[in-house]
Amino acid sequence: MNIIKGKHISRRTVLRGLGTTISLPLLDAMLPARSPLQRIRALTERSPLICIEMVHGAAGSNAWGRTQNLWSPAEEGADFDLGPSALLPLQPYRQYLNIISDTDVRPAEAWSPEEIGGDHFRSTATFLTQSHPKQTEGSDVRTGTSLDQIHAQRFGQDTPIPSMQLCIENINQSGGCAYGYTCVYTDTLSWASADDPLPVIRDPRLAFEQLFGAGASKEERALRRRTRRSILDWVSGRVTKLKTELGPADRTRLDRYLEHVRELERRIEQVEARNANSSPGELPVAPSGVPDSFEEHVQLMFDIMVLAFESDSCRVFSFKMSRDSSARVFPESGVNRPFHPASHHGGREARVTDFYKINKYHVSMLPYLLEKLQAAGDGEASLLDRSLVIYGSPMGDSNLHNHKRCPLITLGGLNGKLPGNRHLRAAAGTPMANPMLSLLQKLGHEDMQQFGDSSAAFPI
Repeated sequence: MNIIKGKHISRRTVLRGLGTTISLPLLDAMLPARSPLQRIRALTERSPLICIEMVHGAAGSNAWGRTQNLWSPAEEGADFDLGPSALLPLQPYRQYLNIISDTDVRPAEAWSPEEIGGDHFRSTATFLTQSHPKQTEGSDVRTGTSLDQIHAQRFGQDTPIPSMQLCIENINQSGGCAYGYTCVYTDTLSWASADDPLPVIRDPRLAFEQLFGAGASKEERALRRRTRRSILDWVSGRVTKLKTELGPADRTRLDRYLEHVRELERRIEQVEARNANSSPGELPVAPSGVPDSFEEHVQLMFDIMVLAFESDSCRVFSFKMSRDSSARVFPESGVNRPFHPASHHGGREARVTDFYKINKYHVSMLPYLLEKLQAAGDGEASLLDRSLVIYGSPMGDSNLHNHKRCPLITLGGLNGKLPGNRHLRAAAGTPMANPMLSLLQKLGHEDMQQFGDSSAAFPI
């Protein structure tokens, strides 16, 4: 560590330009000279959080799929084989992986005859709240405060952006969807309170502008984009001056971070140019910054998260990677059936296997994020060592529309609080809210004794 003796700059130092505010990564010069070790660690030992929902459950939640270990491995503990599982792409990161099997999401089930059939339209609202949504097509929505927002409300208030909510597919947060449920439930993963659903961002450009255009006017941002100049062009003088105050290691770290910002900006521009100069693609009604490629879109969103963590601009993300009843096709998975029809496999082994291939393809998106987090330093450890990533679904066997034995995994070291390389199998009937309560406690909410329909903390 190269700490400048007797001098330091604020952790909240930013680079300002026209329509641009760029937060900086953690630099040695931001650590007060001669500060006690515990104070230095206090600046870095934060727990960035990413909560990812993938809809439609998993092939491994099907009766036959369970026997083939298409989601959870056969072995419990540390000596498990991911070979048959859709989780195989995570093999290089198994030291950060916890698989929590056989938990149920009862709040997503129908609690009255009028609610029968509405499973797709309740599910997303239950995943991070573990609370049952009130059936309504009006504005009187009600469910629970989501896990990510509980964390953001306590530990995200000292960052420029307390939380961000991202998605991949189109959303419709008004009107009724089906079975008496407003589309707000279908499309909202994050709830600031029981009746306060938070909007989501689908366009990487909008997410990028929120991170690096905060505090500027719409007109300034529009001018910057019309002149086709990078956001870094508007702060180049401040960068040059700042470098005179930094040591060699900090200058290298700053250059690397700013290059990552520019690379992300460049990729977004390429998507916009491609969409502007070509005939309507696979997603003709999507915003101009949304690529046709699912993988490219997901990677752009992951890069935004990592840059936000590096600069401590935002520590809490929720990410909806699909939409219930989605008809999107993922040819890279080797299956050409649309997602929702593929999830209704009828229990036929060949079709369950096809659905498993789609599950595996979705999981294969995660190593990109994990690699980026591992490469990004945050003080004395990588962001992957400090972070918690939750990935799962509030549905189990999608063919039956049930919410039993739902997929749930965690990734990341959570500042040493979450040992990895484990498969933990819950007793039948255990609420998914139980491990989520435990995760909240490990995130720093030790005073919480209840979350959603939890019955007890799950021993992780």
